[in-house]
Amino acid sequence: MAAHPAFKELLAPSAWRTVDLISDLHLQADEPATFEAWRGYLQTTPADALIILGDLFEVWVGDDAAALPGFEAECAELLRRTAERLPVYFMHGNRDFLVGPALAAQCGFMLLDDPTVLVLHGERWLLSHGDILCLDDTDYLEFRAQVRTPEWQAAFLARPLAERRALARSMRAQSEDRKRNPSARWADVDGGAARQWLQQARAGTLVHGHTHRPADHDLGDGLKRMVLSDWDAAAHPPRAQLLCLSTAGAQRVDLR
Repeated sequence: MAAHPAFKELLAPSAWRTVDLISDLHLQADEPATFEAWRGYLQTTPADALIILGDLFEVWVGDDAAALPGFEAECAELLRRTAERLPVYFMHGNRDFLVGPALAAQCGFMLLDDPTVLVLHGERWLLSHGDILCLDDTDYLEFRAQVRTPEWQAAFLARPLAERRALARSMRAQSEDRKRNPSARWADVDGGAARQWLQQARAGTLVHGHTHRPADHDLGDGLKRMVLSDWDAAAHPPRAQLLCLSTAGAQRVDLR
């Protein structure tokens, strides 16, 4: 089973009617269609709050990247403008775990622990990126434990920005090679671990991303997990979906 986490709570103000959840956009400069879909969504969403459940970026090599002109700075400016009119929350994913307090301060969003319980309209929703619950992906979990340590992150961030970018490109290439390996296994969230988390958090639904396989899963005893969609506006058909939480429950909304 996944280690017992501390379940922090995000208590939604009574004025919040709708909360949007998105994840796994994997924004990158060479995929402009997804970036433009995200830009259009941010400029028009009527939600009272936005929660990003990780992997907003394909890769994030440090907050100092957003201090220079370029794609990261453009993304940061869009987040800043959005956070001026509605609360924005960010939870780390496996690709952008180096998003830190400097970017949060620059953009005006709030960092969320993984997992966090959202208390909205009397319901408790357990939110996670989802990667830590993929218990069969042991190689990744060992890597995750290593790169989440303050020592590893401090050493990586001490490298020059150009070197960090090169290392990130190399790691991405290795990841894509592994995906193309016919013997590679696809890891999913462990159902037993998800049930355990929900019971300990006193929540009815786990909402997560990471797996890129949007679906609703019945876990029994009134418990379920909802998997968010990834975004790829250049795919056929395009993917750009959010989950909207309101007094009516959870509704998937396709934006393309």
